[in-house]
Amino acid sequence: MNLYGILKSAHSGWRYIVLILLVVALLQALAGWLGKKGYTEGNRKLNVFTLISAHIQFLFGLILYFLSPLTKGPSSEALYRYWKMEHIAIMLLAVILITVGNSKSKKITDGVAKHKAIAIFFGLALILIIGSIFMMVKNDPSRTLFGVS
Repeated sequence: MNLYGILKSAHSGWRYIVLILLVVALLQALAGWLGKKGYTEGNRKLNVFTLISAHIQFLFGLILYFLSPLTKGPSSEALYRYWKMEHIAIMLLAVILITVGNSKSKKITDGVAKHKAIAIFFGLALILIIGSIFMMVKNDPSRTLFGVS
């Protein structure tokens, strides 16, 4: 298997780690925010692991962006436009939201407000990621929703 194949497999598999961590962190933040709970060291660690996993995923994707034949086609075709412009822009925005949310939560002293910041920013990132997955399925006939036809 060549470097492109290895990175593509890593990027495809790592997405599940990112999604699971993001969903768990979001649910925990919502529970903390709405339940008016304190912010624990466990919350902080989960948020940092979510941040790190998203950055690793973005790094895999960025390398793939320059290696993939899907970014070399004409932008006038939906398939190539999605992979060349839309996917990377949406994912960059999602990673920025995760980073900003984590950073904002560090600067806040109140536990409930920390949970609120995480819930808002991580929630927006999750919405973007899920939206991008639906766009991918629509624009790339070879892809399915989470591997389900």
